[in-house]
Amino acid sequence: PSPSLSKEAQEALNGLLQREIEDKSLKPQKDRITVFQTLATFYIKYVQIFCNLETVYDQIVHPQKRLVIRQVLEGVMGRILELKNEMVELENSEFHYFDDILQDLKLSPEHIEIPIPRYFIREKLKVLREREKILAQILINSGLQDIKPVSIPWVPVIQISERARQGRLRATFMKQIYLEEKRERQARLQGVKGPNLDAAALRIQKVWRGFTQWKKTVKMREEEMIFLGMNPPPQFQRISASVARAQNVETKRCEVQGRHETEYEKALVSIKTHLREVEGPDIKESLQDQIRQWFIECRHITGKFPDYPNEEEGGSTAIFSQKTPDQEEEEGWKMAPSNFLPIMEEGNNQYKDVWQNRDERWNFPQEYDPELIKEEKRKEVEEEIRVQVDELMRQELKNLKLAVDREKEKKRKKGKKGGKKVSAARDGKPSLSHGRTGFAESMQNLYSVVVFHYLNYALYNNTVSHLLSPCFLPAGEYSYLGTTLRQVDIEPMPSLTDVRQLIALYGILPLGSQAVHEKAPLVKALLLAGPTGVGKKMLVHALCTETGANLFNLSASNIAGKYPGKSGLQMMLHMVFKVAKQLQPSVIWIGDAEKTFYKKVPKSEKEMEPKRLKKNLPKILKSLKAEDRVLVVGTTQRPFDADLRPFCRVYKKILLIPRPDYASRFVLWKHIILQNGGAVTKSLNISCLAKVSDGFTQGHIVYAVQTVLSERRLRQMTNKPLTAAEFLSSLARQDPVYKEEEETYKVKLTSTRAPSSLEPPFR
Repeated sequence: PSPSLSKEAQEALNGLLQREIEDKSLKPQKDRITVFQTLATFYIKYVQIFCNLETVYDQIVHPQKRLVIRQVLEGVMGRILELKNEMVELENSEFHYFDDILQDLKLSPEHIEIPIPRYFIREKLKVLREREKILAQILINSGLQDIKPVSIPWVPVIQISERARQGRLRATFMKQIYLEEKRERQARLQGVKGPNLDAAALRIQKVWRGFTQWKKTVKMREEEMIFLGMNPPPQFQRISASVARAQNVETKRCEVQGRHETEYEKALVSIKTHLREVEGPDIKESLQDQIRQWFIECRHITGKFPDYPNEEEGGSTAIFSQKTPDQEEEEGWKMAPSNFLPIMEEGNNQYKDVWQNRDERWNFPQEYDPELIKEEKRKEVEEEIRVQVDELMRQELKNLKLAVDREKEKKRKKGKKGGKKVSAARDGKPSLSHGRTGFAESMQNLYSVVVFHYLNYALYNNTVSHLLSPCFLPAGEYSYLGTTLRQVDIEPMPSLTDVRQLIALYGILPLGSQAVHEKAPLVKALLLAGPTGVGKKMLVHALCTETGANLFNLSASNIAGKYPGKSGLQMMLHMVFKVAKQLQPSVIWIGDAEKTFYKKVPKSEKEMEPKRLKKNLPKILKSLKAEDRVLVVGTTQRPFDADLRPFCRVYKKILLIPRPDYASRFVLWKHIILQNGGAVTKSLNISCLAKVSDGFTQGHIVYAVQTVLSERRLRQMTNKPLTAAEFLSSLARQDPVYKEEEETYKVKLTSTRAPSSLEPPFR
């Protein structure tokens, strides 16, 4: 069996952890550029380790090794988010460019691409299927499942079209016969001599030899381009036998992983029960002997028996615990303390101690190791028995004091050590609703109500989120001039790859992992700003697809007229966020987010009450805790219409979604054409399309491709390949996004960012 951690990943992780420990003892750094170089280098190396570990975790089948790898993997994910947060605070920008560092490390931009862990969805399939059943039942109960599509009389339409096609063919055929007869009549009238057979044969030979030579030249040129690596080989587009075999192996591996996980979970219960029955009496006796020895030693030193620690102090565990001295903090800038370094160190040390040199020749199928389970469960059994032993030994100590020291036990009053007990109804978390929800008491009823009004736009306009066709993060290209432009004080426009990275860092990784979300820098709200068609809503859908999250719609247009009044609004928010927390991860989408913070509401929108959420939204965000995997995502086309101060106070993370640059347009044209069933051949000049579509957005490109690639055009693809000219007419009918409009977004949004507290020492 393959090792659980690749050698490369383990060595790199050991080196980074050692450097992190060494950096704690260094003097505070004063140079801003040096600080950024340090943070960026750590970030890049952790991303490489992340990619390696994610692949290892996906491929290994040993259940206990997977637990160790999962711990290290989540630690690395969290550390990446911490380093990203450090760079944001240092640079006062969400976007960072590592061109010079990548060049020094001899890496390509693909090496810092944030991968989406495959276990996010794979381990939630059962939950997603259960959710589908609930939603299907809700649709059946509501009667919406019985809605039948409008039937179209296809047979008469096909008959009419076929008769018209046959008529056109017959007319063309008869026209050819008529023209041929006409030419023959004219030749007879003019007395033209018959054709020269030798001249005709010579002409045919010339045309044929030219054609054959042209075919040979084209073939030689194609072979040369393939040899030089400029064109893919002819079998490149086919699914090779090795790829099919790899897909089959991956499917079987997933089955083996599931089977081993199930067997491991059953073994945890059975082995613990066996240990409690077999070793429990010995453990109990050993603990009693240790505690009695402590009684004797304390009486020998102090002259009297000690007081037994109560349950709040840890019982007999507190007897043998040791306290560590507090560490002093040094003044000046240093790397912020990490919540994930201890997790990584623990997982890494556990791997080195347990798995690195372990002989597993006996375990070829990579099933669970019962000896390790015994070691783990023996500690749990010991803790359970320790609680019972504490009760017995307290009574024994009481009897000893009465028998030996003739002491009378002083009754301890149960003091208010931790303050008054707070009832469950008043735990410091004010309810979002002043009253009960009445008919929506159960989660099933709450979910039913929320589905009809808030889940994924509205049930009548679209299907529910997980029933949508899968929408993944968009294609794009890396910005290769970011560092160069910043060196000359020019702020570059972010590329689609930069945006995709931030969506993965701020949305997908925290929502996909509970352990990462609880300890990473908390992002409660995210704003996606940009002109129409750049893919803001598509990014929201991709965020839900990659994490299996529920998507709720609290846009002003969707909640207009629902639950009117202050109490109705509070009940609505209570229901939505209660279901969102219960069925986390969840995404709360607010479309046209600027309307909630309008400076002045237009007359045409006053009835919609777009500012209903203005006062409640900040309170809701404060109520979200680290354990709540709920993300509020706003999308806006016109952020300048909002009152920017409260707007930016809610959406502290603002991402500008730009129109695609040339490199991204080149990738997008190819990707969208293939996605819609087209074929990219030599006759289709993608570079030309990418050049002429300057200023157009992803939405414009999608519209142009879908307009051209109709069913009829797709059927003609084999005989009539696509050309660039076909897309120009549909592209020209749309209005592009001009550079001045894009610059307005950049200036307005970047000017709202507050200066960093780390900025003064470096400026």
